[in-house]
Amino acid sequence: MADISVILSNISHRPYELPAGRWKYYQEWNKALFLHWAIPFDTLRKYVPQQFHLDSYDGRYYISLVAFTMQKIRPRNLPAVKLISDFHEINVRTYIDNGNKKGVYFLNIEAQKHLSVFISRSLSGLPYEKSIIKRTDNIYSSKNVIKQFVLDAAFEVGGKLTNKSDLDKWLTERYCLYFHKNGQSFRYDIHHKEWELKQVVIKNLNLHYEIGDINLTAKNVDLIHYSDGVKVVAWKRHEL
Repeated sequence: MADISVILSNISHRPYELPAGRWKYYQEWNKALFLHWAIPFDTLRKYVPQQFHLDSYDGRYYISLVAFTMQKIRPRNLPAVKLISDFHEINVRTYIDNGNKKGVYFLNIEAQKHLSVFISRSLSGLPYEKSIIKRTDNIYSSKNVIKQFVLDAAFEVGGKLTNKSDLDKWLTERYCLYFHKNGQSFRYDIHHKEWELKQVVIKNLNLHYEIGDINLTAKNVDLIHYSDGVKVVAWKRHEL
């Protein structure tokens, strides 16, 4: 609980105030590899509900693939159960700004374990699906058999990125998640300390994620980040 008090007291980096009420979930997003692509507005707009306003940086729109390890996810006042709470995850997201609350919207979300997929879908409403995911500290490998999505990444992590650009912060410092289900729109608010980003060198990257006419490959990656991770608190979903 002491760690959570520290997390909640560290708010100077947030672009807007903490949400009202008590947080509901705790989780950790560890060993995160971020791959970013600039995407034309007309291409991206088709895959995001019209209720959500696409955010842009310097006139450019982005999609990011984030490959990380979820750990210790649990409801408030209950312990984490490793069999369920720890799993590798990949999400493909874009960037939303609704009512001056900058957040993300998932175009795709995958997890390593069948049980974690089922429970995550049931509790969050998010469209988790199963993927075969394996990783070591410097290798992340995934295959989604149904959609034929592939990620094979080998990389080396360097020192701390001491001078983050405005774009670095724009892509990573997001404190809510938007989603749309059964004709209703929702927002999950979250909070964590500012991402500590590190330099990363890609040694090998084989990647293919095709979502409609959006084609994410290793050849057209615009920017890459890595972080050891953040500890996160999340509030119950808010209907918009």
